[in-house]
Amino acid sequence: MTTILITGVSRGVGRALAEEALSRGHEVIGTARRESDFGDLAGRDGFTPLVLDVTNRDDLARAASELGRPVDILINNAGVKGPSGTPLSVDDMDGFLQTLQVNALGPLMVTQAFMPAIRKSSEGKVLIVSSQMGDLDESANSIAYRTSKTAVNKIGRALATELRDDGIAVANLHPGWVRTDMGGASADISVEESAKGIIDLAEGLTIETTGRFWNWDGSERASW
Repeated sequence: MTTILITGVSRGVGRALAEEALSRGHEVIGTARRESDFGDLAGRDGFTPLVLDVTNRDDLARAASELGRPVDILINNAGVKGPSGTPLSVDDMDGFLQTLQVNALGPLMVTQAFMPAIRKSSEGKVLIVSSQMGDLDESANSIAYRTSKTAVNKIGRALATELRDDGIAVANLHPGWVRTDMGGASADISVEESAKGIIDLAEGLTIETTGRFWNWDGSERASW
């Protein structure tokens, strides 16, 4: 049976990912910052809650030491939108730094903490929910979010290189423009559609396709 660890399952895409994985018979370990954030997931068969902050090393070390079982697939989903603004107009630098910490360093710290559990799997995989907004284009708005996703894209590619010889596949992915608090009501797809595509990607990822950037629907992004 496949065990999937998903960060940020309190709402949005993360909650839908947990629901989709459970519906397929997978074991799910989900993280949130507070016990109350799990809602009815906490009582579901096959679901294990982990209370932690993805940027807190003590939380991560404790959770990893207490886990006591292999992790087949890690999905780094937790993230924040961060302050709005262009490079010259953004003034919330504390918020900018927090966005970088959660969206870029968070996935790295989580991957580091749970790597021993991933190595215990016969076919470990690491996925990072990034965004097409991390592309190196000429867009200037939402600079904190865009910068954080550009950074995590590089981290994902570097992880793929470092873990290739260990047989651990890594992928960055764009979840689509999703109808969430972050994406807004006019977005293209539902959280359920995005989650189904991401779990499909997670199940199908192999070492032969490591280091690539995928759209939620399974299509590969040519440049990023």
